[in-house]
Amino acid sequence: MKRIVFSAALLAVFSLNVLAQSGTNSPYSQFGLGVLSDQTSGFNRGMNGLGLGFHEHNQINYLNPASYSAIDSLSFIFDIGMSGQITNFEETGVKKNAHNADLEYIVAGFRAFRHVGMSFGLIPFTNIGYNYAKSQFVGGSLTTTSTNTYSGSGGLHEAYFGIGWEPLSGLAIGGNIGYLWGNYDRSLVNSYSDSYANTLSKYYTGDVRSYKLDLGLQYTARISKKDWLTLGATYTLGHKLGADPQCQVISTNKATAVSDTATYVVENGLEMPAMVSAGFMWNHNNQWKIGADYSLQQWGKIDFPEYSVVNDKPQYALTSNLFKDRHKFTVGGEYVPQENSRNFFKRIHYRAGVSYATPYIMVNGQDGPKEMSVSAGFGIPIINGYNTRSILNISAQYVRSEATGLIKENTFRINVGITFNERWFAKWKVD
Repeated sequence: MKRIVFSAALLAVFSLNVLAQSGTNSPYSQFGLGVLSDQTSGFNRGMNGLGLGFHEHNQINYLNPASYSAIDSLSFIFDIGMSGQITNFEETGVKKNAHNADLEYIVAGFRAFRHVGMSFGLIPFTNIGYNYAKSQFVGGSLTTTSTNTYSGSGGLHEAYFGIGWEPLSGLAIGGNIGYLWGNYDRSLVNSYSDSYANTLSKYYTGDVRSYKLDLGLQYTARISKKDWLTLGATYTLGHKLGADPQCQVISTNKATAVSDTATYVVENGLEMPAMVSAGFMWNHNNQWKIGADYSLQQWGKIDFPEYSVVNDKPQYALTSNLFKDRHKFTVGGEYVPQENSRNFFKRIHYRAGVSYATPYIMVNGQDGPKEMSVSAGFGIPIINGYNTRSILNISAQYVRSEATGLIKENTFRINVGITFNERWFAKWKVD
């Protein structure tokens, strides 16, 4: 118990680093709650996020909390992951590159009782990070330009505690209760090269302190002597986030340096959608594990605050049709020649996966970018005189996001996760 408490305290310390990072440079993060995070661990990422039907004894699969019931009885598992990426942005023939690195997640898990496993950790939910500008000549002038500068930062994070229980052979249920927190700061500053023209600035802020509830189910059926089929499903409760987003509009007369400020607030104006996911995993002799997942996020039912001017009267109010339901399909799997072999190379896990996702945001009245991605990776055993159960998970991922007439993004990402598997709960017998 002392070790578990120490690990929880360590997670709290690392959370400072998680909060300080931004996992994206995408201009699309200026919409909604930001760019959605994968919320997957190292071994999932090798399969491009697949995992609803996986119930691993030596990995923490927080995609489906029912899987915690499969954690080894004598192990304490600590998993930490990070990523680095390079993104190429392309618009009207102009290309720009950006790169960043991020501490992605820190999670832990252990077997609490017979057929009951527990997990806790810190994972991202959304990311916001962008800074760019657009300029154009004003009217017929070839000397005076107008510049819009867009910038934003922030995102939402989740600290969760989960339990998975197997009440009947082959049937497991589970749940994660999470604390969802974070904020965003976005700005749009309009300025002119003419020193006498007024500037108009809009600043959008929001601060979230709420909860998140995920429920999971898995059922495993033996279909032959060497084959098992696991069906998995999850449900995330949609609800208001209890946040009061604010918009501040500042008009500045550059000649007199006098500013006029108007502040607008929408009470309880942010909301998280209900999410439903289902998938399966086919296991052949603990060598081949192949599966598919589908998820639906019901963003289309959610209104979001937007600033507008109606009949010369400015307003900041909840607006519909800014989002749409998000669908994601993932197919992948892994192969390991012999997991418990003494031969190092026979214990390596080979993983691959592909996915396709529709956007949840609308940009100027049209669908945002759809996302296509592919990944491949390895689970490399860490073997020494003290421990032979830990795993180094490494994967590479390529993501392409595009929509007609909008910015295209091509991202190459390297994911690294280390799963420390310690035999904490073994009872030693001395003769």
